[in-house]
Amino acid sequence: MQDSISPSSVLHRFMNLLVALILLTGLPLARAQEWTRHQPEPAPKGPWSDKSLSPDKRADLLIQQMTLEEKISLVHGDVGEQSAKKSLGGAGYIPGVPRLGIPDLQMSDGRSGVANIGRTGRYATALPSALANAASWDLQASYDFGALLGKEIRDLGFNVSLGGTANIIREPRNGRNFECLGEDPLLIGKMLGSELKGTQDQGVIGNINRYAVNDQETGRQIMNVIIDKRAMQETDLLAFEIAIKESSVGTVMCAYNHLNGTFTCEDPYLLTDVLKKSWNYQGWVMSDWGATHSTVPSARAGFDQEMPDGKFYGDGLKAAVEKGDVPVARLNDMVHRILRTEIALGIFDQAPVLRPVNPFTGAEVAQRSAELGMVLLKNANGQLPLNASTIKSVAIIGEHADAGVLSGSGSDQVTPAEGNAVPGNPYGWHPSAPLKVIRARLPKAQVTFDGGGDIARAAKVAAAAEVAIVFVHQHTGEGFDVRNLSLPHNQDNLIAAVAAANPHCIVVLENGGPVTMPWADKVSAILEAWYPGIRGSEAIANIVFGDVNPSGKLPVTFPKALEDTPHPTLAGLKYVPENELHYVHKEFPPFDANYDEGLKVGYKWYEAESKTPLFPFGFGLSYTTFAYSSITATPGKGLTVTFQIANTGERSGAEIAQVYALLPASAGEPFERLIGWEKVPLTRGESKIVTVSVDPQYLSIFNVEKNSWELISGDYKISVGGSSQSTPLSTTVHIANSN
Repeated sequence: MQDSISPSSVLHRFMNLLVALILLTGLPLARAQEWTRHQPEPAPKGPWSDKSLSPDKRADLLIQQMTLEEKISLVHGDVGEQSAKKSLGGAGYIPGVPRLGIPDLQMSDGRSGVANIGRTGRYATALPSALANAASWDLQASYDFGALLGKEIRDLGFNVSLGGTANIIREPRNGRNFECLGEDPLLIGKMLGSELKGTQDQGVIGNINRYAVNDQETGRQIMNVIIDKRAMQETDLLAFEIAIKESSVGTVMCAYNHLNGTFTCEDPYLLTDVLKKSWNYQGWVMSDWGATHSTVPSARAGFDQEMPDGKFYGDGLKAAVEKGDVPVARLNDMVHRILRTEIALGIFDQAPVLRPVNPFTGAEVAQRSAELGMVLLKNANGQLPLNASTIKSVAIIGEHADAGVLSGSGSDQVTPAEGNAVPGNPYGWHPSAPLKVIRARLPKAQVTFDGGGDIARAAKVAAAAEVAIVFVHQHTGEGFDVRNLSLPHNQDNLIAAVAAANPHCIVVLENGGPVTMPWADKVSAILEAWYPGIRGSEAIANIVFGDVNPSGKLPVTFPKALEDTPHPTLAGLKYVPENELHYVHKEFPPFDANYDEGLKVGYKWYEAESKTPLFPFGFGLSYTTFAYSSITATPGKGLTVTFQIANTGERSGAEIAQVYALLPASAGEPFERLIGWEKVPLTRGESKIVTVSVDPQYLSIFNVEKNSWELISGDYKISVGGSSQSTPLSTTVHIANSN
């Protein structure tokens, strides 16, 4: 029999816990007291409390008890007096229904860490960018990435994690490419699905956005994307479909843009025909902030929740329901989807409990993620790894390389720990300084620094050193697109000058997407570090000095020149003044973004158009070498591809073996597509037999007339190798459609 616990004892224990939390987190007392006022009262009991019932049945029992006003309150955000009192200051807030135990929804932005922390005033781990995560091609690492994010979101008191886009990188200048996971739907879907599952397994509702075909920031509110249904289904929508089915994510966020003439948040094809019927999606659809434009049309299209306020889904929706313009059954469906998701993911039954965020665990996960996602693009004459025991002098060159590493901005911006490492700078620099870390690794060597502002002086510093490492960056973020793919601030000329002064020139890139490299043939090594997060410099050093063998592969093609891309002129750019950085303006005249390249996205475009990229999709070097042999492809339910891979170099390493298919000519796709991959760790001299199972959908085309996927009978060329342009193994297999 348990000992009884007095109320005073409970209070005493609670106060001790509160004091401990204050000491551990640095949360000011006033804010800690304020947070405790947000904690829910014990949930009222009712038949809906029976956990043996299905989430759907429990949601229906709750709906039976709800008033019309209570239902309406759940389908739009709150920015009024109640929000001011109870919101944690995140991205959005929706009050619950206390009398039924329905919790408040506290929403936080960010997939590179918890953004918009607001009144919590606490620390969150700055993870590498989503694009860096995708470059790992590592499903377990992606799950760990998402799990850390989910745990910190819940520990900070939030229960909805916004972010996690499945948008394909069609436009390489898109300011939000760093939030994306690449240019291939299978890679995006699998990696994002694993990440979102990791988040939701922590008792947090996940979100996938920006549904759909939202690929640039310029004029995003008034842009109309034109794309045919087959191309949309086989590219952009396939990425969403795979990620949603892999993760059972709780919410889908519709985007700002028009799609073939209709706002995505009131598009019945997107929201009902595809998402809810074809994919059998059970969660709810929320809007991007301010992306709702109607009441009745959006409700009838399958839209469920307006954010961040109730301009259309407050009094307007209530009146529409009362008049019969929106059926009660449609409103009940909106509410049902929200409630059953809360119940299914544990949000209804267990409120978040404020806990200290562990900066040590977070930093370890962030650093490991950064290391796995870094891509070695060039390594002439084995320039890397550097031998720390023999090197005598190193020149570190680059703006702010003495202070920190760069991050992307906008709703995915995580506040840098200890403040911005470059005070007064408009961009977020995390205090992981390359200069400091490299000096610590080379205590006996002379390590000099130059910011690179004076190119001649930087070249002189480089010439005096044994090795020169140039850190360059490209800032990107929500609200604008870059005008071209060149590095800003005259950094291309800086690299060229340093390389001319010192043949042992290593370039480290901190950027949000593809960049051109007119100096690529002049430098000895290039390391793509992306936005690497809170321990970015430590991760870079581990790659540079060989503690970690690079294994990342490009999730996006790097073109030689902007003119090689499908759309050298950015849609809508003609409306933007030359000196204007932020391109998101509702004042623009509406314009079309015509994706007439259709299915030819990313690496498929370069193959179909016979264009040679600077670095192809799937490319990445290692400090060891790999050999492929003995391919077989066996049809069945889909396809099974088996091959052997051996480590033929001098170090242990991991190879990301990629499987591509060229469909029969009748498919009308004159290019290969990724159909699977496997990350294979191998010790020196080791070989393994690898088997990749391919889902039949990944071999199929979308038949618009039948409105379904179709596996075409015929001969399929199957290729295997280390990138989209290096597939030493190939075989042909005949696949018959049994339907």
